[in-house]
Amino acid sequence: MRPTRFAYVQPESVEDAVACLRTHGPDARVLAGGQSLLPLLNRRLLRPAALVDLRRLTGLRKVRQDGSGLRIGALTTHHDLETPQGPAAHPDWAVLAQTARLVGHLPIRTRGTVGGSLAHGDPVAEWCLLAVLLDAEITATGPDGSRTITADRFFTGATNGPRTALRWDEIITEVLFPAPAPTSALVEFSPQDKELPLVAAAAEVRLAADGTVAAVRLALAGAADRPVRARAAERALVGRPADTALPEAAASLVVRSLTPPDDARASSGYRRELATVLTTRALRASLRKADPR
Repeated sequence: MRPTRFAYVQPESVEDAVACLRTHGPDARVLAGGQSLLPLLNRRLLRPAALVDLRRLTGLRKVRQDGSGLRIGALTTHHDLETPQGPAAHPDWAVLAQTARLVGHLPIRTRGTVGGSLAHGDPVAEWCLLAVLLDAEITATGPDGSRTITADRFFTGATNGPRTALRWDEIITEVLFPAPAPTSALVEFSPQDKELPLVAAAAEVRLAADGTVAAVRLALAGAADRPVRARAAERALVGRPADTALPEAAASLVVRSLTPPDDARASSGYRRELATVLTTRALRASLRKADPR
């Protein structure tokens, strides 16, 4: 099957891209790599009035570190982040390269973009999960200028509407990861290699000098209608000894309040079991980074 007819434009600037969206209206779609969008077009699950292709906006393909954190341009590809160049290769940001390698096959990673993944907002996508774990700040630019949306407010969980807080006449221009994440770890499970996971879990543990948990972040994808932080479990774990029993105890706390979705890929109960196992693995991986002894 082929897509329905649509207008196709290649703007030369962010301002031009926003103007194109305004011209063609809410039925226009942004093309920022197309690895999620193009299959939907080919199956006619989307019938856009226009495609606004961002490929000429080369200024949005960048990675730089400053006093605010690590800034990733929206058109930075997954492959850009898994290569040994740039700040993403620094030990404080190793989780970015590790996450990029989980995304599909190499051809997908060389075309797909971080901004495109976030804008698509798939509730099990790796970048969406990592953004929630690390309190990323997403910059969206529209006709009224730019605004910043925190990751915990960006994903809406809607099933019959927009899955993100991005407005129809906005594009993502940048993602800021505000703090180094040297102990972060992300693990996932899919029945077939390189497919989107059924469930994924991510963790970051910081230890105090006495070996107890000073701070912890836990996030899950595939266990709800959007990636979620397990904040009650995070609070409960602070001050506990970081011993071998911690990951299992934490996983029990995390899944206690979960009601994962039932769908064609997996039952709610199976997703719950996966969430338990993967949370344990993510915490173990994070603890190994926090205390390599």
